[in-house]
Amino acid sequence: MTSNKLSVVEKVGFGAGDMAVNVMVAALFFFMSFFYTDIYGLDPVDMGILFLVARFVDAFTDPLMGIITDKVKTRWGQFRHWFLFLSIPYGLSVMLLFTTPDFDYNMKLAWAYGTYLLATLMFTGVAIPYISYIGVLTADPKERLSANGYRMFFAKIANVIIVFSVPLLAVMWGGEDLAKGYQLAMVLVSICGIALLLFCFFTTKERIEHKVVEQSVWIQLKVLLKNDQWLLLCAACVLGTLGYAIRGSVAMYYAKYYLGAENLAGTFTSAGIAASIVAMVASTWITKRYCKIKLFRWSQIAVLFISVAMYFAVLPGDIVLAFVLYILLCFVVDLHAPVFWSAIAEAVDYGEVKDGVRASGLSFGGISFCQKAGGGLAGLAVGLLLAFFNYEPNTVQSEFTLTGLALMLTIIPGVFHALLGLVLFKYKISDDYYTTMVKEQCLPDKEIQE
Repeated sequence: MTSNKLSVVEKVGFGAGDMAVNVMVAALFFFMSFFYTDIYGLDPVDMGILFLVARFVDAFTDPLMGIITDKVKTRWGQFRHWFLFLSIPYGLSVMLLFTTPDFDYNMKLAWAYGTYLLATLMFTGVAIPYISYIGVLTADPKERLSANGYRMFFAKIANVIIVFSVPLLAVMWGGEDLAKGYQLAMVLVSICGIALLLFCFFTTKERIEHKVVEQSVWIQLKVLLKNDQWLLLCAACVLGTLGYAIRGSVAMYYAKYYLGAENLAGTFTSAGIAASIVAMVASTWITKRYCKIKLFRWSQIAVLFISVAMYFAVLPGDIVLAFVLYILLCFVVDLHAPVFWSAIAEAVDYGEVKDGVRASGLSFGGISFCQKAGGGLAGLAVGLLLAFFNYEPNTVQSEFTLTGLALMLTIIPGVFHALLGLVLFKYKISDDYYTTMVKEQCLPDKEIQE
């Protein structure tokens, strides 16, 4: 039998896959709102509606991709081949996403819809196989947690590099024409994303093949909706993504206008992501000594208290204190991340034991949709809140607008994280629970021979 232990090289390769996925995540979570309003020239409300429409499309494409991954297998396994087949289309879609054509407003809005929907479709094609991949790399919960620690570490590295460097490269390469500068910077990022997906493909392999009994989609869906632990993770995913995406989307606005430090906007945002990298390492260390589910719950509740403190303590222009509290906030937010992505695979196994039907692809597709739904709702919320607080791009903001930006960075997302923590009091699949469940039920796995 092949060992469930993963080599360091394979964990690095697995992490490289998430670096590639986070090319799109960085764009959608940290750049897209700022790029669309301040560079591309979209009205905030139009931008918010675009984000919501894209999520309606995802409602069909995400579960469909999950079903496809369950049914389409090649000599490389069930998930891995998608990294090879879609790497180049994925990279091209990111390049088009940051292309600003010289059209009138209506045509630019149409171009934004076309390129954004194409990019999210390619993201679905890559991300759903990737988030499902951990379930076939190893069956060992500790190894899954370790691999997800690598994954989240490399993902955050990608985010730091992209968020810090792209605004600088845009100014360097675009000069007065920031639209061209962003396009050129994202071309470079996209090429790196293609290379990382291929590296993941060539350095990892699928060890486990789950014997999936052929069931109709409706039967799988019906059983999935009875999986109480999976449903809790869906709720957690939507709430957490709402908080994370609202905070990430407004960070550059906050730095530019509230702190009055436009030249530090990328640095401020990337400093928070760097804190998340440390959180990945800390989470792996803490969960060796402390219950991972308790960490998941209490870290998210603590986010609200830190957010309230930051809102009241940081005044406009108070750059140093803002950096300190934002770094602390982002550190605590992401302590849960490796736990969450390990929990999904375990919830799938729980559902198989509970109801006798394994709906792996549909399960991960549903989680991906929840993540995108949270992001879409967050995008709509950001657009509507910017309009409500009378935001006007590239001008001096009113006191009312600055207060709104501060709320959008701190208390508003903090409430969503606290709700996430409260939801997780109903979640029960600890390491001990999972290990006992697997031993008692003897889940039917077998090796894939390459």
